[in-house]
Amino acid sequence: MPDPEPFYAATRANMARAQAAQSHFAYRERRTELHLNPFGRMGSGGTLVYDVMPMADGGLERRLVERDGTAVTDAPVERQPPRGPRTTRRRSTVEDVVSVLRFSIRHREMRDGREVVAVGFEPRPGAEPETRQGELARRFTGTIFVDEAAHEVTRVEATAIEDLTYGLGLVARLQKGATVTVSRRRIEPDLWMPTSIRFKGRGRALLLLRSLEIDQVIEWIDYRRVR
Repeated sequence: MPDPEPFYAATRANMARAQAAQSHFAYRERRTELHLNPFGRMGSGGTLVYDVMPMADGGLERRLVERDGTAVTDAPVERQPPRGPRTTRRRSTVEDVVSVLRFSIRHREMRDGREVVAVGFEPRPGAEPETRQGELARRFTGTIFVDEAAHEVTRVEATAIEDLTYGLGLVARLQKGATVTVSRRRIEPDLWMPTSIRFKGRGRALLLLRSLEIDQVIEWIDYRRVR
């Protein structure tokens, strides 16, 4: 097994570099939109594809370009302002997530023809997150798969250890046991980015107080450098 601290440090540095590079890339986001029908069940609103362009101030411009396989040409541009940092924040997002978790190397295995190291994680007792991502991370336990040669995270499999809100707390509360799976792939010779995330879980619709199941996949495709 690799020496843990240098292995973690190299992987953490690559994650931080990828996060810093995100503002240089446009991409397409493909997702299945979910909605509540009158009977309280979560249904599918079809497949939507958005063209996403980063802005110089850290915000994003999103435009719907496809609905259920049909091109959309008249959709307005939606602008998302940059998320303002907390005034007391001292750590980056990557540093904050790492600070709230405890890691342990478990084993080595082959995935897609390459050796990966499985790293277990769990919340660190008493950790105090400074970011939204850190606050969310400390509610999960699971496994991170790291490409050993590249020191890049290829997949994260996480399970919630407490209830979660879904849709900014306005749509549903997911029960403990909900799962999140994140995949990352190489998009340039020396740069990896997230390519998909999947949410699965059971919960309750907050508006109609009915039970529901969520199974949603969001994919990020066609990365292209714009600056």
